[in-house]
Amino acid sequence: MDVKSAFLNGFIEEEVYVRQPPGFESARFPDRVYKLRKALYGLKQAPRAWYARLKSFLLKSGFVMGSVDKTLFLLSRSGATLIVQIYVDDIIFGGSSHALVSSFAEQMSREFEMSLIGELQFFLGLQIKQGPEGTFVHQAKYTRDILKKFEMGDSKPMTTPMSTNTALDVMKMGKRWTERISRDDRLTSYPTATSRTFGSRGFSDADHAGCRIDRKSTSGTCQLLGTSLVSWSSRKQVSVSLSTTEAEYIAAASCYSQRLWMKATLSDFGLRLQVEGVDNALIKGEIESQWTGLIALLM
Repeated sequence: MDVKSAFLNGFIEEEVYVRQPPGFESARFPDRVYKLRKALYGLKQAPRAWYARLKSFLLKSGFVMGSVDKTLFLLSRSGATLIVQIYVDDIIFGGSSHALVSSFAEQMSREFEMSLIGELQFFLGLQIKQGPEGTFVHQAKYTRDILKKFEMGDSKPMTTPMSTNTALDVMKMGKRWTERISRDDRLTSYPTATSRTFGSRGFSDADHAGCRIDRKSTSGTCQLLGTSLVSWSSRKQVSVSLSTTEAEYIAAASCYSQRLWMKATLSDFGLRLQVEGVDNALIKGEIESQWTGLIALLM
C-alpha cells in the first residue's frame, strides 16, 4: 500500500510562512507571504507531521502501537490479528483474517488517497516470496542488476579461486558488500497454536585491531530465531580495544543488546523469547587483569 502525496496530509503545529510561488504571485499584495495550514514537501517537519497524522488515525481505529518499534501497529478483534508496518509513505500489512485485512484497506482508502499494490513482492530493496511453506526473502533482481551494470550478465560461474593479483574496483566491491550485509534470509512460519515461546541463539565475534588506520576492532554478531537467521551486523567498534578480551566483550554486549531488543519487539506480538545468559568465561569467573578494569568504562 502506497500513500499518494503523503506529506501533504500532515498538519503542522508551528506557524510557517513561504514566499509566493512563481506564477501564483498576488498582483495586489506582491510583497506578502503565504501562511501554511498543512505540511508541504520540503519542510523539515513534514515527515513527522505525516507520521503524527497516520499514527493518530490508527490509534483512533483501535490499533496499539509497538512498545519498541514505533512504526509497528497491531489490531486484535474477535481472535484475529492485523499487523501494520509503516515506512514513510509505504505501508505493509497482513493478518489472520481476510475480512479484517480487507476492512483495513477500505478504511485507509477512505481516509487517504491510496494505491493498493497487492501481495508484497518488493520492500526496501528486498524481494519477498510467499507460499504455503513459508516466506522467503532474496535479492535475485538486485544481483542481476549488478551483473548488468558491469556488463557481466552473460558471465559464466567459475569454481576456481580468484587470483590474488586482481585489482578490485571500489564501486563493484561496494555493490557486493551491500548485497552481502543484506544477504538472503529465510523467514519460516512457526506454529504458535501449542506454544507462544520462541527459542533463540546469538553469536558474536571480534577482529581485534583489524583496522590498520585507527586500530579499532570490528564486532560481528548474528541472532537466530529458531533455525532462521533474522538479525546480523558487522560494524567497527567506537573505541580502541586494548586487548582481544576487551574487543570480544564489547561484541558480546552488542549481541546481547540486540537480543533484548528482539525480546521486547516479539512481546508486542504476544510471543515470549527465551533469552539465555552469555556464555563467557570472563563473566562467569572472578578473575581480573590489568586489561579488564577499563571495560566497564568503555561500554
